[in-house]
Formats: sequence, C-alpha cells, structure tokens
Amino acid sequence: MEFTREQQQIIYSDEDITVNAVAGAGKTSTLIAYARQRRKGSRILYLAFNKSVKMEAQRKFSNEGLTNVTVETAHGLAYKYVVYRGNYELRAQPYKTYEIVDVLGMKNHLDATTALILANHVSKLLNYFCNSDALRVQDVNYKATLADPQVRHFVHIHEEALIYFCRVFLGKMDKGEIPIIHDFYLKKFQLLNPKLPYDYILFDEGQDASAAMLAIFLQQPAIKVIVGDTNQQIYSWRYAINSLEKTHFRRVNLSASFRFNQDVAELAKHILKFKRHIQPYSVIPIKGKGSSRSIKSKAIIGRTNVGLLLKAIAYISQRKTLKHIYFEGHLNTYTYAEEGASLYDIVHLYFGRKQLVRDALLKSMGSIKDLRAYIEQTGDKQLAMMLDIVDEYGEKVPGILQVLKDKHVSDEDKHKADIIFSTVHRAKGMEYDTVQLVNDFITEEKIVKQVENQGMDPFLRAKLNEEINLLYVAVTRSRNKVYVPESLFPNVEFDSTTIYKLRSKRPSGEG
Repeated sequence: MEFTREQQQIIYSDEDITVNAVAGAGKTSTLIAYARQRRKGSRILYLAFNKSVKMEAQRKFSNEGLTNVTVETAHGLAYKYVVYRGNYELRAQPYKTYEIVDVLGMKNHLDATTALILANHVSKLLNYFCNSDALRVQDVNYKATLADPQVRHFVHIHEEALIYFCRVFLGKMDKGEIPIIHDFYLKKFQLLNPKLPYDYILFDEGQDASAAMLAIFLQQPAIKVIVGDTNQQIYSWRYAINSLEKTHFRRVNLSASFRFNQDVAELAKHILKFKRHIQPYSVIPIKGKGSSRSIKSKAIIGRTNVGLLLKAIAYISQRKTLKHIYFEGHLNTYTYAEEGASLYDIVHLYFGRKQLVRDALLKSMGSIKDLRAYIEQTGDKQLAMMLDIVDEYGEKVPGILQVLKDKHVSDEDKHKADIIFSTVHRAKGMEYDTVQLVNDFITEEKIVKQVENQGMDPFLRAKLNEEINLLYVAVTRSRNKVYVPESLFPNVEFDSTTIYKLRSKRPSGEG
C-alpha cells in the first residue's frame, strides 16, 4: 500500500505525537503500519473507544500477523485490574433513579418528587466525577455542566445534600455493599495510578475520551500516539473531553479522506467555517480522494431521536409501497429513554392510564404534570423529546410504532433496507452511499443569534462547537451524495454534482 506523506510522518515517528485525522482518512491502516514499523518484540497497546471498535481492530491486527499488539478498551483494562482482582460484583447498567432513592433511603428525608429529582442529579454527578480526572467528588464543578437556569437553581439549593449522597453511594460500591458500575471501576483504576507494561500505546478516537481515560494514558512511560478528529467531538454530554487539545505532543494532520469526494469535502469545510462565529478559526484542509459512484445504501440522519422519528413517520406515510427500513441500533433504542421508560408508558400516563405504566419511575408519578416538573428540574432531554412526540401524536403513537416495527429488518438483513434511519451519534463510524439530513440540526443563523443574545461564555461556546461538529459528522458519513435542507446549507455557492439543496416546499426524501 502506498502511503501519503502525512501518513509516513506518523509511521516513521518515534516520539509522542497527536494525530488529527479527518473523517475517512485511513487512520486504522496508518496505525497498523505504525505497529509493523516498530522494532521486533515491541509491546504495543491499541486503546479502542468501544467494544465494536476493539473487535474490528483485533481482526485487522491479527490479519497482519501483529501478535505483539494488544487491543483493549480503557474499561477492559480497568476491569482486569479492579473488578477481577477486587472480586467486585458488577452490574451491566447504571443505577436507575428510583433505585438510587431506595439504596440511599432518600424518602426518609425528602418528599417523593424531590427525592426522585435529587437522585437523578446524584446519578449525573456520579457519572461526571467518575469520568473526570478529579480526586474527590467536591473537586468537580457539576453546576457548570447545567445549561438550564431552573435546573442549576435546584442543584444550588441542594448542593450539600447532593455531594453527601453521591459520596455515600460511591462508598457503598467501594465497600462492595452494592454492585459496582462500569464508570466506577474505570475511576478507581485511574486513582490507582497504574503503570502498564507496554513500549508504545496507540489511543484511538481521542476526541471523545473521558478525562479519566486521558489521565491513565498520559501517566504511562510508553511512547504515546493519540489519534482522532477534533471536529468529531460529539460526546460531551457523556462528559467526554477533546483529548487531542489536552496534549502537548508534536501535532500531525491526516487531511485526505478516502471515503468521500471533493464535493463532500468542500461542504464539510464550509460547515466547519460556522465556528468562526464562536472562536478564532483557521480553515482545516480536507481533501476528498474518494471516487465511489454507488447508490446502494441510503441513510437519513437526524440530530435527535424525536427529529428522526418524526421524519421516519412522514417518510413512510408518503411512501406506502416502502417495504424495508432499518434503524441503526434498532428501533427500540429510539422509543425508550435511558432509564427504561417507553413511549407507550408516556402515552398511558398522558391519558390517565397509570395502571398500565410499566416503568417504575413513571409509575411513581401521579400524573403527566409530575413528569413535566421532573423534566424541568432534571433537564432530562430524552424524556422531554419523547413527551414532545406524545404531545403531537397522542393515541396514534402505538399504531405508528407498529407500522415502523412491521417494516423493520433484522441486523443480518440490514443490506435489504430501502432506507436506513439513524441519529448522528449512532451513525458515528458508519458510512453510506447517500445521506439525507433531517432538518433538526443547528443552523448558521441560530448560531449567530445565540451568540448575539447570550454573549460568549465558555459553556455556550463549547455547546455550539459540538452542534457544528454534529452537522460535520453527519455529512461526512456519505461516500457519494448528500441532501441538505435549505436552512442548514452554508451561505455560499459552489458547483457540485453530488451535493443537493432541499428546498423547504419540496417533498422530503430525495436521498
């Protein structure tokens, strides 16, 4: 394989480096070549972002005969050092709000609604601390992560109790009184300050690493390579940080994408220029070297679950003959909130059929009014978006979901789908021949207005930066054609045969 000059700079480097790679730049093949170039017998660790990336990387390194490369996730390493050695009991899912209330006996001190709201914040503070590099719970500024003034006010009033309950909950896990969660053992691993037995460590998807992961990585004596795309940071809501900007290594770019053509590259660059409204911005070179003309896989990508579901409903309503659809991550993941409440539960609560509600959190609420209050005080976006769907469609929701389920194909038959639906987060790492965007991403006009109305505090700047990144990630999933709603289109004219502007009055679904 012939490597570009940028790739060769990485492959033959023997110092700590930070690699900023545009979407589709062949970073995995570059890291494989890097590993192959190291001296015989070198111990190399490849840190993958998640389990699916780990499995794919294991297959690729194995196919190259690189038996000296260990592929792991940060959580995988931590599990061996903490859970296995400490004989902890592990639970697969985070604790739900009502479980935290019960474990901490919060109803003995608070009314039921306040206990639920405070327990929700205990869960979030726990998650924030475990993903940070802080040594103590009280060292993290949880309030700074809250955008809504009403939510921030609630936390301010209950801050002392919040920190107390969080520390008690951590203590119960540490003593083995209750099963531990994944974020807990990663945090404990970081605090143990481990030294890993490797000569080289390759850290992939660094733009979405947690501060705890970065701390583990940086404290190693090995030669370190961190790789990612600073413009693909889209997980700050999980308390991820852009680790590429937190290192002081020599910086190298991979600016050529082998996924998409120059038209898509130009669109991506114009979208990234939105950042000039929020911070000093230097244009990042992106070269589109892809040459695919295939139109086999078609995807519709949305910013939010509710935006995507509404688009899917409109899409199948207009195309009665459509046979097969597929939702990345499966349709069920779009109809359930993180804690387990379903759209069906919200419909039942909405229309006063509380006896039919299955979810414990919603069952503990007296009415839909209590749910609205809970959403306002916790800032739970998933529940808020699901409630928006019920507000709009009411009793029609179960029938609509049944139509979607009837047309949905299995993972094995994904290739048979006439259209694939996905949020941008679930489409991360995917690629399709054509992509159509749902009109629920941020627009350049909204960015300018928010800056004018709210000033330029660090929280707003970070939020807007990530919203632009989401739009960039969405368009760069395409190998060939992109269909963009007119309101999202950059205010520029450029010749293209593969980028299409969707007029507001034009029927949707051209992609």
